[in-house]
Order: sequence, then C-alpha cells, then structure tokens
Amino acid sequence: MAYKVRLLCLKFSLLACFLLLLQPAFSQYNFGDVEALLTRDLKLLGGNVVTMIYKDGKIIYTKQLGEDFNAKTQAPVANAGQWITAALIMNLVDEGKLSLDDPVTKYIPLYTQYSKKYITIRNCLTHTTGIQAERNLFPHKKSGSLEDEVNGFAKKEIERNPGEMFFFSEIGCNIAGRIAEIVTKKTFDRLVAERILRPLKMRQTTFYLDFDKAIDPSGGAYSSATDYMNFLVMLLNKGTFEGKRILSEKSVEEMQKMQTGQAVVKFTPKQGEGFDYGLGEWILEKDASGKATALAGPSLLGTFPYIDYCRGYACIFFTKGLLPEQKKELYLSLKDAVDQQIPSTCK
Repeated sequence: MAYKVRLLCLKFSLLACFLLLLQPAFSQYNFGDVEALLTRDLKLLGGNVVTMIYKDGKIIYTKQLGEDFNAKTQAPVANAGQWITAALIMNLVDEGKLSLDDPVTKYIPLYTQYSKKYITIRNCLTHTTGIQAERNLFPHKKSGSLEDEVNGFAKKEIERNPGEMFFFSEIGCNIAGRIAEIVTKKTFDRLVAERILRPLKMRQTTFYLDFDKAIDPSGGAYSSATDYMNFLVMLLNKGTFEGKRILSEKSVEEMQKMQTGQAVVKFTPKQGEGFDYGLGEWILEKDASGKATALAGPSLLGTFPYIDYCRGYACIFFTKGLLPEQKKELYLSLKDAVDQQIPSTCK
C-alpha cells in the first residue's frame, strides 16, 4: 500500500512540474496595455471592436468589445478588400493567365481609343494609372456591371503618364478586377470566392452583399474578424493556409515590394500618409535594405489588419463605422503596445 501511495505522489509531482514548465508559455504575453487603449478609446472606435492576434500557429489574444459584435460579425471593410483583390490577381499571375506588366489594352481594347495604351495591370494595383479621379473615398456605386463601370473609366482624361502619379481611388483596382473577369470568363464575385475566399474558409466575406450596387473590387468588401485573419495568416505563412498553397512565395514577395517608385503623390487617404505602397497594401515598416517588414490594409471604415514579419505575428482590429483621422495614430499606438510583448527577430 505504501508503495502505491509513493507512486501516486510521484505521478502528481511530475504532473505539477510539467504544468510549471508550461506556465511561462501561456503567460509570456501580457496585452494589458493593448486592452487599456481599446477600452479608453472605444468611443473613437465606434463602440465596437474585435481584436485578434495570431502567432506560432494559433490565436494568442482575442478581445471583443461592444454589444452584439464578435469575431464572426460581418461588417463592411471597404478598401481593405483591395488587399484581397491584389491576391486574386497574383493567383492568376501564378497560373500564367496574365502578367503584372501586361497593358490593359491587351484585355480591354477600348482603352486604346482613349490614349491609355501604356497603362499596365501593375499601374492598376498601385493607383498609378494616371487617369483623372476625384478625391472621393466613398464614390457612389450605381447599379450595373463591373464591365460598364470600367468601360466608363476609359473615357476619363489622363492627368499624368502611367507610373508618374499616385492617386488613391477605386479606378485601378476595379480595372484589374474586370481584367480578371475577362481572362477567366467568370464574374469577379464568383472568381474571388473560388480562388481566395473558399480555400481560406472566409465564409463571411463577399464583394456582393448590396445587390442593388455594382460589384466593387476596390471598396465593396464585407468580412469578419475571423475571416480576414485567415487571409493574414496565409500571407504571414508566405502563401499557404492549413498546408494548402494559395499564392506562390514569389507572388507574396512581389505584393510586398514598394511599387510606386518616384511617383508624385497627388492624393492619399490620411491612413496612408507617410507610407509606401505595394500591391494592394501599405508598407508600415522596412528594414535597413528597404525590404518591407510590416504591412497593412487599413479600411476607411475602421478595420485595421496588418502583418509584422519581424515579430512573426498577424493582427486585426475589426470595427465598423467611419474612420476618423485620429484612428491612424491610435492604431499605430496599439501596434506599438503589441510589439512591446513580442520581440523582433530582425537585426
């Protein structure tokens, strides 16, 4: 009997030691400062926010603030959808169906008639088409097809040569989306669902929720915090999700390169001021060689998704409502608070 008691005590001792060894792994992150900022500025965030942080194959932090607003709540993410549209185009590039440096006129001959033969798909995804646009971050989308809208863009004036001017608008991204329709002979909403959304299990994400409006690859996306996090995880993992390749590593790297060169910045939203631009994404931070180490796709409707490669994590602050100018500074403060808990591996 004494032997059995000693054996039982030994087992409990080993278990206790094992739990003590595990404890640092579960308690290594303290996101108290993040939570304090979220609580303090909840009104600025529209009264609703879901925060998720992913690292090392799992969600390491989740916080939901607000009534009836959680990680699966669907809300408009507007131009954060441009990151998804760019990924779709790169998926087609991977398959050899098109090239970033193809001229738009290869697919839409109408643009030749209006002196736009030098615009490329790359120009479209980097807001450097040179096509005259309005300083309207929320253009009214009339009902109709993407084809009709993009054909209308052909008739607009050219303000600068392609590649010479950065003007953030819906024009370039929607032209790219229309080209995707042409090369695949499928509508944009069906195409993005088949190639990006379903493989990433983004069941709450769509570009076609408002059925009385045109499909809008630039600013018409709806998503949820859980869905968009899956997209970020794919990019963080260099193009793979749950063991399945969505994009090649080469395509992910191309998206993250600074693409606008010496283009004059004619118009950019406050959320992008001071940042370089890749393909559908803003470059928040770079290393000494100029390589992007942190990237984001902030929505003008409030959601702020980003990836930090130096620290190996993805994060999303998912909200709804318009994005006041102050939110840029708040989100950068939140990122700094997260960074304080996750050491950088970059030199």
